[in-house]
Amino acid sequence: MGTSLERFEPGQAVLSLEIRDELKQQHGFVHGSVVSHLTDNALTYADDPTLGDSVTVEYKINYLRPAIGERLIARASVLTAGKWQAVCLCEVFALANGEEKRAAGAQDTITKAGE
Repeated sequence: MGTSLERFEPGQAVLSLEIRDELKQQHGFVHGSVVSHLTDNALTYADDPTLGDSVTVEYKINYLRPAIGERLIARASVLTAGKWQAVCLCEVFALANGEEKRAAGAQDTITKAGE
């Protein structure tokens, strides 16, 4: 999809994605599945240093407004982490004309892979 990893450190990750026509739905907004893809990836990146190889076991996303602009930015962080599981939060912003507008918020539970 062309996602870029902008920042990656223990407990935090920022991913971005250039908005292109093929990522939009029929009304010209970024398709919800694209926002969800970016969000889930940001969440699992944020958690990676905590659990290592991990998978999403539960996920909730709220679409707050249509994603319109030049770029999507997903900022994720670990809320709490244990030995086998972590809960992470993510906010997705649409960047348009230099201004960020919150487009979605998400929370997920991640578990250590293979456990």
